[in-house]
Amino acid sequence: MLPFKKLTPEYSTVMTFEDNLNQVKLEELPLFKFEKLAIATNKFHETNKLGQGGFGPVYKGKLLDGQEIAMKRLSRSSEQGLEEFMNEVVMISKLQHHNLVRLLGCCVEANEKVLVYEYMPNKSLDAFLFDPQKQKLLDWSKRFDIIEGIGRGLLYLHRDSRLRINHRDLKASNILLDEELNPKISDFGMARIFCGDKHQANTRRVVETNGYMAPKNEMQGSFSEKSDVFSFGVLLLEIAWKLWNEDNIVTLIDPVISYQYFRQDILRYVHVGLLCVQEFAVDRPTISTVLSMLKSEISYLPTPKQPAFTQRPKRQSLQQSQSGHSRNELTITIVDGR
Repeated sequence: MLPFKKLTPEYSTVMTFEDNLNQVKLEELPLFKFEKLAIATNKFHETNKLGQGGFGPVYKGKLLDGQEIAMKRLSRSSEQGLEEFMNEVVMISKLQHHNLVRLLGCCVEANEKVLVYEYMPNKSLDAFLFDPQKQKLLDWSKRFDIIEGIGRGLLYLHRDSRLRINHRDLKASNILLDEELNPKISDFGMARIFCGDKHQANTRRVVETNGYMAPKNEMQGSFSEKSDVFSFGVLLLEIAWKLWNEDNIVTLIDPVISYQYFRQDILRYVHVGLLCVQEFAVDRPTISTVLSMLKSEISYLPTPKQPAFTQRPKRQSLQQSQSGHSRNELTITIVDGR
């Protein structure tokens, strides 16, 4: 467990603590008293639990001033979770973008470590995509907005932020939705910073969720911004292709708007999604190019090669599911590029 080096008063602007690897200094990050967080969640009662995050449970709470918050509480038994906790604080405390979830502060007291975020009332994107009732709330105009919002958040991480960051765990459950269904990228526990002009880095730990994970050398620990592009492509296909393939598109189109107009947009989105999931990183566009393609700022789209994923036999899937790894299965019918 991290030895706590210095504890400053609540809402202090500087916090310093160190582990056995390095020392991290965090500036302008408010500190919350654990006692107040316990009150906000009714002592972390099960009824306030929203789900399970990468390093521990996630709770909804309400502060005394009425503000609703979400809290990630580090599991005391999780050694790997401690590393992810530190990583997430360092990453997201330095980032600010309307398509990234906002960190309000944290709590570090004795054995308790909690991250405090803005509360997202509509939870995560997967809750809408894979729920027969909720998915009806996402017309195609809103789906396009969600896709482009995620893309803008990635562009900020890759190119426009103070740090150059690869998220490395982009998936539907890590895309939170606010009250207006605007997307916000969350969960930066696995993210990595790129130094200088480097376009690729290495890690000994493969962390992305199967189904969203880029293939071959990236699975072996080498990653780049094109790894995030691959995961974004899977998300794009989940959002745009699934309902199209099931012939449900007509029910999601505003009758005032031309069906043919939406059809061309959807085909373009599927086409771009296929370009994002190419087997080799060199064949994938950058996220800035992806956004230009989606907005039709680039009229010509190259023909996709065979994507990096195929439908796995059920027997293999069963064996992999028994291995203890999390999975997000994705089956795509390949279409010709247009």
